[in-house]
Amino acid sequence: MVPADPAFFQVIARRAGSRVLERIVPAGVAVAEVFGYGDDDGKIFPAELAAVAAAVPKRRGEFTAARVCAHRALELAGLPAVPIVPGPSREPLWPDGVVGSLTHCDGYRACAVGRSGVVAAIGIDAEPHAVLPEGVLAMVTSETERAALAGLAAADPATCWDRILFCAKESVYKAWFPATGRWLGFLDAEVTIDPAGCFTARLAVPGPAIGGQPLTAYHGRWLVGSGLILTSVTVGQREQR
Repeated sequence: MVPADPAFFQVIARRAGSRVLERIVPAGVAVAEVFGYGDDDGKIFPAELAAVAAAVPKRRGEFTAARVCAHRALELAGLPAVPIVPGPSREPLWPDGVVGSLTHCDGYRACAVGRSGVVAAIGIDAEPHAVLPEGVLAMVTSETERAALAGLAAADPATCWDRILFCAKESVYKAWFPATGRWLGFLDAEVTIDPAGCFTARLAVPGPAIGGQPLTAYHGRWLVGSGLILTSVTVGQREQR
């Protein structure tokens, strides 16, 4: 492996019990996180470095920090760290027997991985806890979803429910794509948010087969803290919905 760029983040996995993402993934899913800006002694593989050799510094930093998280998460799962290179659609290519997901936003990078014999799919996403840019909400939500968001906002106006819904859909897509290889539009899954920290995404299109039965919905969890929204979706191998 070769040294990563020096403008880096501090990996939270070093601090026992401080992995925030662990609060919204089930047991058996290993996570590693990076918060803030700083220096780190992390390294990435030559194949990974080559994948972003022509990228701008910001993109290289995001990619490198996410790959350091991926290596740490694999090790926490009892697996060797290996290169996680991007596929044809820029999706991370995991080793045989592993499913995983990466995410990044300003000030945060994370990875979650699980063994494919137990976990069929994982999707995680992070977003700033801020309202969506003007015009985005109408593009990514149905009328039913917007009506539900209005009710949530009336009860708790301090929470950016529109961004939570967007973040939930992003995590659903990350769980969907590796299992199907197909695009999932924002209106192909209708999300219902539970203020207690859960959400359900009901598919409007045929889902992948899990345990011999088509998946009809994804169930996930969300949390807000430190200026961030985190969402996760994990599908077990025995789930039939």
